[in-house]
Amino acid sequence: MIEQEKTTELAPLTAITDVTALPKAYEPQAVEEKWYRFWEENGYFKPRPNPSRKPFVISMPPPNVTGALHLGHGITSTTEDIMIRYHRMLGDETLWVPGEDHAGIATQTVVERLLTQEGIDRHQIGREAFVERVWQWVHQYRGRIRDQHRRLGASCDWSRERFTLDEGLSKAVREVFVRLYDEGLIYRGERIINWCPDCMSAISDLEVNHVETPSKLTYVRYPLLPLEGQAADDTEYISVATTRPETILGDTAIAVNPKDARYKDLVGRLAIVPIVGRQIPIVADEAVEYAFGTGAVKVTPAHDPTDFEIGLRHDLPRVQVIGFDAKMTAEAGPYAGQDRFEARKNLVAALEQQGLIVKIDDYTVPLARCQRSDTIIEPLVSKQWFVKMMPLATPALNAVKYGQIKIVPERFNKTYSDWLENIHDWCISRQLWWGHRIPVWYCDDCGEVIVSQEDVTTCPKCDGAHLRQDEDVLDTWFSSALWPFSTLGWPDHTADLERYYPNAVMETGYDIIFFWVARMVMTGIHFMGNAPFSTIYLHGLVRDAKGEKMSKSKNNVIDPLVVMEKYGTDALRFTLATSSTPGNDMKLIDERIIGNRNFANKIWNASRFVLMTTHDIAGGVPTIEQLRPRTLADRWILQRFEKLTQSVTRLIEEFQFGEAGRQINSFFWSDYCDWYVEIAKVQLHGDEESRQATAGILRAVLDQSLRLLHPFMPFVTEEVWQYLYQFSEPNKAAWPASALIIAPWPQYNEALLDERAEQQFTLVQQVITLIRDARNQMNVEPARRIPAIIVAGNELTMFSEQGALIELLARTEAPVLHAELAAKPEQTMGLLADAVEIYLPLAGMIDIGKELERLDKEIDQVQQDLARIQGKLGNQNFVQRAKPEVVEKERERLTAQQERLDKLQTRRNELAGVN
Repeated sequence: MIEQEKTTELAPLTAITDVTALPKAYEPQAVEEKWYRFWEENGYFKPRPNPSRKPFVISMPPPNVTGALHLGHGITSTTEDIMIRYHRMLGDETLWVPGEDHAGIATQTVVERLLTQEGIDRHQIGREAFVERVWQWVHQYRGRIRDQHRRLGASCDWSRERFTLDEGLSKAVREVFVRLYDEGLIYRGERIINWCPDCMSAISDLEVNHVETPSKLTYVRYPLLPLEGQAADDTEYISVATTRPETILGDTAIAVNPKDARYKDLVGRLAIVPIVGRQIPIVADEAVEYAFGTGAVKVTPAHDPTDFEIGLRHDLPRVQVIGFDAKMTAEAGPYAGQDRFEARKNLVAALEQQGLIVKIDDYTVPLARCQRSDTIIEPLVSKQWFVKMMPLATPALNAVKYGQIKIVPERFNKTYSDWLENIHDWCISRQLWWGHRIPVWYCDDCGEVIVSQEDVTTCPKCDGAHLRQDEDVLDTWFSSALWPFSTLGWPDHTADLERYYPNAVMETGYDIIFFWVARMVMTGIHFMGNAPFSTIYLHGLVRDAKGEKMSKSKNNVIDPLVVMEKYGTDALRFTLATSSTPGNDMKLIDERIIGNRNFANKIWNASRFVLMTTHDIAGGVPTIEQLRPRTLADRWILQRFEKLTQSVTRLIEEFQFGEAGRQINSFFWSDYCDWYVEIAKVQLHGDEESRQATAGILRAVLDQSLRLLHPFMPFVTEEVWQYLYQFSEPNKAAWPASALIIAPWPQYNEALLDERAEQQFTLVQQVITLIRDARNQMNVEPARRIPAIIVAGNELTMFSEQGALIELLARTEAPVLHAELAAKPEQTMGLLADAVEIYLPLAGMIDIGKELERLDKEIDQVQQDLARIQGKLGNQNFVQRAKPEVVEKERERLTAQQERLDKLQTRRNELAGVN
């Protein structure tokens, strides 16, 4: 019975009162907005308290506020909504928390471009005014993203929507920063970082793309400082190989492997840096690879991460020759002010002139580029804020290792573990204006560094008032890492935090398992004491029909809004859901979307048929348990549905959403529509008991199928379900729910299984299908009924009962049935369905005289083709001069035509014997 709940009647929901007025085709644009509004305004997206069941909670991966949603968001939204709607129908207390990410670098870059178009530089208007402009952008695009999620059918609780720069989340960010600082896990220091000259900010290792790029490996000779007593003209050299000649100007050592016998006697000597004349030591270090170049490497601690570490071990000075603007510094001597790549070219030319170039080889380098701007990264030494990661990484590793968290698919366990086991400290400071400003103040009076959750106006050490807050902001992923608990009110002890943490599932793309997922696990365990979710589900990327990644430069980006407008939201959702498997990329193919648009129409048309043909039959919409099947087809469709319910429920629980959707599609289209609905057309013309039973099964299986399908295709299923109950059960108090979105999920009932019915009806299907195929093969006119002889063996009784069905669906005369036959009837086509024999008299299927005439013409044409091909291949001039692939193609044609002639002649001989 329907629970007492407040519902809002929003016209026009089910405004059609005459079943014959139902539209002939499904019209998604007339349906989607009204149902979403109905669901939202009636509070169906809010969690419905159920103390007897564990809450099911998902935190939506917050999209960046940098523009419109794309198909990546589409598959995320669809996958999560499938889980949410499924668990809501199970009766779980279901919460889906929506929100958006402030996306520091990305959003600042977009707004800066807008200002540039207006002829404005952010430095002209200042930080405060610039941040205000960004907020204007955010307010505009947050609303747009929210509306796009609604269009996708996302049934999230909008009353709990969050933004990573909300007051509450900002409070959480400061709390985490201060606590980690107090624990010694956040520190400020000079280290080598990834610097983007375009973003003018440090970025983390994860924000760098390494692109295999053709380059040059330049071998350079460094003169050695002469030994005491060595003749001045007896110059010795040591050669190194480098892909970055411009950094030679910043070299402070040459390093060799201590086990490399070639350089054993050179360790401790001094070399002279070309061009600048700096004397540098030759040191031994385990980091040097024997096989690279000459086995000796230049060491530039200010411009290479490995060299930086070598520099620390050997106490080497750092000479920065490339600035934050990617131009050469004063330390670069004659190249000061030049672009780094211009300086490279000029420096190599000077080295060649001095005879110091040994050789230059072609070489491929993994060139580091900014993920955001695609600018070539410059490793630079800078004072930044860092998080010590290993103390946080170890518990996160153990959470997966010991089963607290399950990753789907399991193969990503290794990816996750490998990264955490080799993790580096995380540079969290960014030289931006948009984002969470680092909660650190510096006292100009006494030099005190103050880290505080609250804004500081007075120095606690000297009471001075000359304080400066750190200019940098935190990496966007710092606040995102807190998402599963900060969105529930942490650090305050809220009812939501108590009830809904930890989440059930974190669903996202496999491409951000490091950026976001692992960091959420680390912070969740550290600050909440347990993992933030029990399952990590990773979907793949959406690619174009050719399997290529979508990008604006390739002009292959597909706008989900355009697809939804053209084909309907359900068609897009079902395509995204059923075209992929966990963790694998998918190709978005137009034909699939069109096919799923057709599936939505199939649902509508089948439902319209059921409503129109049963509206005058009483009985409402029974449950499966209330049904009283009378025929083999009745028992078969119920058996098939029970197995479908069991399978789909299991698949969803195992996160195999694609296969679950495909099985529902196959059942509804084939079993229900193509078979049972066709059979029902006959059964509905029977006696009143037959009509009642058939109508009940049609309605019940339609009702339950719509429930299974609802998480995948929410709009068409809600529209049909409402009409089904409106026309079949006018008493709303008898409805199972006020809306399909909260209707109970179908429950598998083993007691309702009937394996014998499935075996028998499957045999009938095979017989009908074989006869249909034979009709097509023989080109029998659709309206023509043909004779059929069936030798049924032990199934004679069953086939006797199904004779009328075979007659209807296979377009036969009344089948002639036998338990067995001593010999095959002459002049018939023989078919076999398991142990059942089928014989179709040929004279009853075709006009044999006309068919012989047609075959003679076709045989003559094939013989002519064969003669032409044989003539070609017998011509040695053709065989020797034509391209091999052309000759081979002719040989293949010869074989194919010979096979065709054999079949045609066999067929003619058979028919001639009949005639």
